[in-house]
Order: sequence, then C-alpha cells, then structure tokens
Amino acid sequence: MLKSLLMSSALLLSATTLACSKADASVVAIPDPAIDETLQNATGKQTIVLAGGCFWGVDAVFKHVKGVTEVRSGFAGGKGAVSYEEVSTGNTGYAESVQITYDPSKITYGKLLKVFFAVAHDPTEVNRQGPDTGTQYRSAIFYSSDEQKRIAQAYIDQLNKAKVFRDRLATELSALDSFHEAEAYHQNYLAHHMDEPYIVYNDLPKLQNLRKEFPELYREPEK
Repeated sequence: MLKSLLMSSALLLSATTLACSKADASVVAIPDPAIDETLQNATGKQTIVLAGGCFWGVDAVFKHVKGVTEVRSGFAGGKGAVSYEEVSTGNTGYAESVQITYDPSKITYGKLLKVFFAVAHDPTEVNRQGPDTGTQYRSAIFYSSDEQKRIAQAYIDQLNKAKVFRDRLATELSALDSFHEAEAYHQNYLAHHMDEPYIVYNDLPKLQNLRKEFPELYREPEK
C-alpha cells in the first residue's frame, strides 16, 4: 500500500501492514569510528548511499547535517528500472535509500555513519524498521569504493565488539550497483508535509534527537 494512504488519519499510523509505519526514533550514544577518512583541505564532493527504513525520515535527518550539500530519496540494492509501487511489493531486491552528497572538507564518511547508526534508524532490526517489514526496509550501507567498505566494516565490527546496541547490527554492507531516484513527490518530503500526523509521529523525533545529540552538526537547511 502506498505511503499516501498513511496520511488519512493518525489511526492508520499504528497499522503494522502499512508501509512506513513508526520506526525507532530513539537515540543511542555511540563512539566515533576508530577508523575514518581525514578531513580534506579543499572543498570537494563525495557521495554515500544508505538505507534505513522509510526514506522520508532518513532524508530529513541528513538534510539537517552540516557538510551535507544534497540528499535524494531513491532505491538501491536491486537491478534495472524500478518504481515506488514495485519496490513496495518487497520483491525487487531494492531498499528504500538515500543518496547523500557531502563536502569531505566539512564532514567525514565515518561521522555520517555515526549519525546514521545513532539517530536515523535502528540498525539492529532485520528487514524491518519498527512494524514495517520487508527487505525494502532493511538497514544497509552501499559502498562505492574499497575505502568506504573498509571504514564501514571496521565501524560495524567496532560497535558489535563494544556491544553498544542490545543486539548485533543487522546492517548489510554491499557494493553499490546503481541508485535510482524516487518519484518527485518523495523528494524532501518532510519539509513539505511538516504537519502531517505521519511526519509528526515518525520523523520529527529523529530531528529532535539529531539536534540534541549532535548540536555541532545540526543545521537548518537552506530554503
């Protein structure tokens, strides 16, 4: 069922059979990655693709992170052209994902992963976020270089060894084959629907946690 159907009433938000119901908006205090890239001296552009349940909330979190210049909602982990309706069946191999473009002179890849694990989603959930079930809601990092893979794997191992979370991380680490941008109405969804019950219930708490736990990184996005 499409996300648009979720917005008809607050009661629908608790239905476990609907797409993008409540995900875990809690925050977990985690350490910095022991292995990370260093801040570059010159302004540049790099990308990272992450999946953590419904892409509306993950998109909104990273749009409020300093050093991030663009975030696009879409799909990764499958093959071929795809639509939101097809991904929603759970049979395509795709995960709802976000493509984050950032300035490596302002923020590191590892720091973005820290935000991802701490406030954007629950990385211990297997093929789900809260009551949303299906492989399209899995936790995943899609790496585009050996260096990204090395940093991400080391961080996952670090967090598991330290038992930061109550369970081991379920985050999938996969090579990025392609990223397909979602339909226009999914882009920057939170900013255009601030008063919708779904957004208030699911996604605004994530931004509050980002502001609270990462005040040095939090920013209001440009209009």
